[in-house]
Amino acid sequence: MCGIAGWVDWERDLTRELETIRAMGETMACRGPDASDVWLSQSAAFAHRRLIVVDPEGGRQPMTRRFGERSYTITYNGELYNTDEVRQELTARGYRFQSYSDTEVVLLSYVEWGPAALEKLNGIFAYAIWDEAARTLFMARDRLGVKPLFYAQRGRGLLFASELKGLLANPLVDPVVDAEGLAEVFLIGPGRTPGHGVFHGVKELRAGHYLLANEGYAREHPYWQLTAEPHTDDAETTVAKVRELLVDTVNRQLVSDVPVCTFLSGGVDSSAVSAIAAEAYRRRGLPPLDTYSIDFVDMAENFEANSFQTGIDAPWARRVSEFIGSRHHPVVFGMEEQLQHLFTPIAARDLPGMYDIDTSLYLFCKAIKQDATVALSGEAADEVFGGYPWFHREEALTAHTFPWSLQLDERVRVMSPELQTTIRPVAYVADRYRDALTEVPKLPGENTREARVREIGYLSITRFLATLLDRKDRMSMATGLEVRVPFCDHRLVQYVFNIPWHLKTIGGQVKGVLRAAMRGYLPDDVLSRKKSPYPSDPNPRYLETTRSLALAMLEDANAPIRPLIDTDAIRQLAASSYKKGEHHPWYGQIAGTAQMFHYLVQIDRWLRDYKVRIV
Repeated sequence: MCGIAGWVDWERDLTRELETIRAMGETMACRGPDASDVWLSQSAAFAHRRLIVVDPEGGRQPMTRRFGERSYTITYNGELYNTDEVRQELTARGYRFQSYSDTEVVLLSYVEWGPAALEKLNGIFAYAIWDEAARTLFMARDRLGVKPLFYAQRGRGLLFASELKGLLANPLVDPVVDAEGLAEVFLIGPGRTPGHGVFHGVKELRAGHYLLANEGYAREHPYWQLTAEPHTDDAETTVAKVRELLVDTVNRQLVSDVPVCTFLSGGVDSSAVSAIAAEAYRRRGLPPLDTYSIDFVDMAENFEANSFQTGIDAPWARRVSEFIGSRHHPVVFGMEEQLQHLFTPIAARDLPGMYDIDTSLYLFCKAIKQDATVALSGEAADEVFGGYPWFHREEALTAHTFPWSLQLDERVRVMSPELQTTIRPVAYVADRYRDALTEVPKLPGENTREARVREIGYLSITRFLATLLDRKDRMSMATGLEVRVPFCDHRLVQYVFNIPWHLKTIGGQVKGVLRAAMRGYLPDDVLSRKKSPYPSDPNPRYLETTRSLALAMLEDANAPIRPLIDTDAIRQLAASSYKKGEHHPWYGQIAGTAQMFHYLVQIDRWLRDYKVRIV
């Protein structure tokens, strides 16, 4: 992938802002380590950092194409998986291409069809196009929000960047956080409300939306959203359709001029992607597929099963690799290496993030990058097919809040009374939850249980998945590794969204329809394996270290987090004894006490490192 940044202003002469636009781009050098360039005009300036995957010469950016007196310039971060089809359609309409890059296809699609071009694109992307003659800016983001795009309006100008740091490199954007930003960090974090940029006046273009801006006007428009439709296929047809869609999307996402590999945990999701990819490699006469798994030193000795994490991945990853004939590479880390990088992810995220699983994913991607540039991952299958515990547990199904964050009281208790008064925790979360529910498409005649599962599915796809896609994008791009997510193909997501629950769980199994679709691709014992989340290292040193860091933070009178937290509550948390085997996550499936300490210390480090000013 790449890093993009830009600045449009209908009053300022941006030809004088070369150094600023260059600085905005350079903050994201890790996203594009292979090439960089800037483009300037009177009212628009773009920066681009490139990770070369397809067409090294022809895909240079920013890219400008002229048609008579009109010119269009694009800066693009993404990968188009139906490039050939769209190129053929444009060629039939008289367009001539100067490259075989998808960047040019995206640009000319906009020239021909305007915003309607988005309906033709299958891929993951975030891009901006400047129409010099019309003096308009067009920005768009892929349907599921795999690729990020932030923006801020300042005066009569608009700035954008793949990451928040790109905006903060412009003197017009200050690291200011107001009450709503604090509520996002302390109550919704490590997730975010869709569209929220945390910093004051900063937004993220929502998934499935585009933005059109001209002088004095900038507005977002949705171009895609999940719809509720009757599912008329029988069980056999449903299983076959899921298989057909998944096989097609994995094959599409193998396109690359550089080495491609897959993540392989041994769970059904990553195993399905790896098995389909391995078959495609054999069919094309290519060398065996390379697969990678993550593990930790002394995992077997320290691991204790719970209702969320039921087993160790390593033996299953080996089992699948042997079955599909891949060249497997276990990547093993010790706790020492993880502790050295406890805070590395902050600079990649620009916000407090997902604690130890950010750290381990960063190290995992860094190791893979030594051998490959592109990887395919099983991310999103649990959201799409209903794999998480909250699709099944009564406490989640009957909760009146986000089902992955049921322990709101655990969050509130560590906040200072002043912060609680400012952000009104219970009301803020209730408002965000109510807003989310108003978006859920309804299917007339659906019974109460099916309607509730549909709500959980919609919330998981539009809220929880966004958190994991953020993590995957930032940790992988921080190392210059492009990660693709086949389960985010919008055709697959839309189809599965409407499969009734009794078919999704066909055979009485979680994600039963996916397991049935993968028969023949994977061994039966793998297909029947219970879900296990992305692994967290159970080494007790992690809890000891984060607890010590949190206590040391409390002793620092200058710690910027001090006015925001209840120090006595955190000391009580640190002094409490927790029974072995108890696990009550305050976010998702993994975040327990150690992660709470880590998250709080991350907030303090973020406030300090980014010189955040609270208003």
